[in-house]
Amino acid sequence: MKVVGFNGSPNKKGNTACSLNMVFEELENAGIETQMIHVGKKKIQGCTACLDCVKKQNQACSLDDDPVNEWIQKIKAADGILLGSPVHFSGVAGTMKSFLDRAFFVASVNGGLFRNKVGAAVAAVRRSGGISTVDSLNHYINYSEMVMPSSNYWNVAHGLAPGQVMQDGEGKQIMAVLGKNMAWLMKIMEHGKEQFPPPEPVAKIMTNFIR
Repeated sequence: MKVVGFNGSPNKKGNTACSLNMVFEELENAGIETQMIHVGKKKIQGCTACLDCVKKQNQACSLDDDPVNEWIQKIKAADGILLGSPVHFSGVAGTMKSFLDRAFFVASVNGGLFRNKVGAAVAAVRRSGGISTVDSLNHYINYSEMVMPSSNYWNVAHGLAPGQVMQDGEGKQIMAVLGKNMAWLMKIMEHGKEQFPPPEPVAKIMTNFIR
């Protein structure tokens, strides 16, 4: 099995990457392969609402001059994903959000590409805004019919200078527990899917409240 993690920070060795790596350590201890993808310094345009992905049904965004389509296929091929972001004005970093908006919209309108995968989110923050950032990341996971493991508190680690999250004892434990629970959930789902197949996808009912 494999988990792909997305680092939404422009710093490849910052506290967001450290937080993801703490989760990765437990996954790897459980025999699960991991891969880190650094999103933060890429030039990722936001969704232009062209609806080309709806019309073509080719599992791709029409904006093809960045790695988003490659990343969509990496998520599709993986058994689980981790979303990590630093906190910018109590929210998800802009580049990360542009990527997620496009990737998860393509997935949702192409048959639910990410359904029944295991997904979790983490945030690294100096002081406050971590919970609202994790909540925003969780919206993508919940909307996509993914299955979410928990930890023993909010998935937030604290630190300012790169690597300072390693001094956050509670934050380190949160990431470790998340990694263990994610590995456990992935293995249960993998071994149980033959006996208990996942529910069939249903056609989305769209309600417009403006008549």
